[in-house]
Amino acid sequence: MIREVTMENVRLDDAFLSPYYRLVSGAILPYQWNALNDLVEGADKSGCIENIRIAAGLSEGKFHGLLFQDSDAAKWLEAVAYCLQNGGALEWEARADEVIELIAKAQQPDGYFNTYFQLTAPERRLTNLYEAHELYCLGHFIEAAVAYERATGKRALLDIVRRYVDLIDGLYGPDEGKRKGCPGHQEIELALVKLYEATGERRYLELAKFFLDIRGTEPNTFAEEYKALDGFSEWSKRKVPMPADYSYNQAHKPVREQTEAVGHAVRAVYMYTGMAEVGRLTQDESLVKACRVLFEDICRQLYITGGIGSTNHGEAFTFAYDLPNEINYSETCASIGLMYFAHSLLKIEARTAYADVTERVLYNTVLAGLGTDGESYLYVNPMEVWPEASEKNPARAHVKARRQKWHHCACCPPNAARLLASMGKYLYTAETDTVYIHLYAQSDMTAELSYGTFGLSVRTEYPLDGEVAVTVKTDAETPVTLAFRVPGWCKGAKFALNGEAIKPVMKDGYAYITRQFAAGDTVGIRFDMLPSLVYAHTNVRADAGKVCVQRGPLVYCLEERDNGTNLHALLIDGETDFTETADTIGGMRCVRLTARGYREEDAGSGMYAFTPKRRTEQELTFVPYHLWGNREPGEMLVWVRKG
Repeated sequence: MIREVTMENVRLDDAFLSPYYRLVSGAILPYQWNALNDLVEGADKSGCIENIRIAAGLSEGKFHGLLFQDSDAAKWLEAVAYCLQNGGALEWEARADEVIELIAKAQQPDGYFNTYFQLTAPERRLTNLYEAHELYCLGHFIEAAVAYERATGKRALLDIVRRYVDLIDGLYGPDEGKRKGCPGHQEIELALVKLYEATGERRYLELAKFFLDIRGTEPNTFAEEYKALDGFSEWSKRKVPMPADYSYNQAHKPVREQTEAVGHAVRAVYMYTGMAEVGRLTQDESLVKACRVLFEDICRQLYITGGIGSTNHGEAFTFAYDLPNEINYSETCASIGLMYFAHSLLKIEARTAYADVTERVLYNTVLAGLGTDGESYLYVNPMEVWPEASEKNPARAHVKARRQKWHHCACCPPNAARLLASMGKYLYTAETDTVYIHLYAQSDMTAELSYGTFGLSVRTEYPLDGEVAVTVKTDAETPVTLAFRVPGWCKGAKFALNGEAIKPVMKDGYAYITRQFAAGDTVGIRFDMLPSLVYAHTNVRADAGKVCVQRGPLVYCLEERDNGTNLHALLIDGETDFTETADTIGGMRCVRLTARGYREEDAGSGMYAFTPKRRTEQELTFVPYHLWGNREPGEMLVWVRKG
């Protein structure tokens, strides 16, 4: 079975990714702590930590925030745990312990913990899984607890969540007399798998499987809840009509029968991750098959930056090839969830398509989701920005011209923090006598193979440069296979072993080299990283006649600062050569690209004319999409018309 090479066995020291590691521990953790405690001037109020204090009886007041406000604290704790595993943020361990102690004091005698219901409506707890997010919040605390115990050896939070899970396990399940229900917002499914792997308790895996198995079956558990509550909505605090169907929550049919990614994008990819993990561990091929089909459908609804969920109506998927640029949504959390899903699939089978999506998401949307100062965030990741339209057109109000200090619904900032702090675990997987290299970053790793410990050292400046050197650190006692991903964007890759050119065996986009490696053996790889024009599928109507600039895995964009206003009036010469220049934006290294292009101007006056527009030559400057908006507000454009 393919397994993850965990963070403890990976030391990341990369010129491109490590600054984001350091940003989390140095700037993001303290800033987000202040935000969770309402200490950031001008930011939306959180109330998150104060809610816990009130529930613990240490403060007075009313609950503030959304139903799932507790989850922000959970994700922050998880980010702290990963930073501690990386050897950083040591000063935050004591503060994290204080939060965990607060949670312990707030937890009810039977294990229940949810500040919204404890402070607002204790009589309605666990009656409305469709809306209430109780299991979603529990899932995030499970993930935090597993990570924190692994980082510190402290079990306090793990004991807290296990008591809560025991309560849920005693209430819900397939056995006669137990409740039949599943979460309206998926998350606990993937978290229970982590709890199973951390404790060895099979019942946690079985509970995750139950939540998947019951979903979308008849009688629909959400419909049954609706009837029991007489239509009362926890969101609106009044009676509401019964939903026409439950596709928004991916509960419109059993999960194994689902073939299209529909509904709320974050819920969907969290559920698909749980399906992949449960399918892998229980060897349920029906779940795995459904995951493969759903992944392929997501790829037909995927922005070139790795964004998913094209509409702001429900933060949801729509249908294949519907990828509008001026009003897209692409929530940061949705892309993070997609990265989890793709990574889970890589633990089932090594396919470049999965790792390509992981890379596309990480290097573009996830990194774009936060400013280089660590104190500003995107909820929506736009494909183009026209500040005046964002301000004056209600249909485009969700598209922000600058990152925000915080959000009323603040799920994305701590989600990004926990992912960036745990990047090391996405680089490698291993099984028996094979090590898979999925993402290229300067790092050292060890993996336990059938004969013992095997080590590698990777030296590279990828994705700024296409040269990679992978050196074996330990003698192999038996033949070992190294499987190197050849990115789907790469037009040419060359391999050498100890300086001699070789042709590896290719399978599903991976280059396989098998031999009894000796310490010091080096595999050199050169990826063609020339800038390219990318053309969207003909069915993507929004991109007809347009191209995108990409260099390696990095998508590029135009910004007003470099190119002037009215970016829509610019065209790129389809035969242009690109000039590459080393640069920094917001302290982050990058490669700036310039190309030959044109600007269209009106030939006459008036709103409409019979005279063709004039074209004047203009040099176009492209910067990496993940760094847009880090200098000054202005227009931004990814897809550019081709002249």
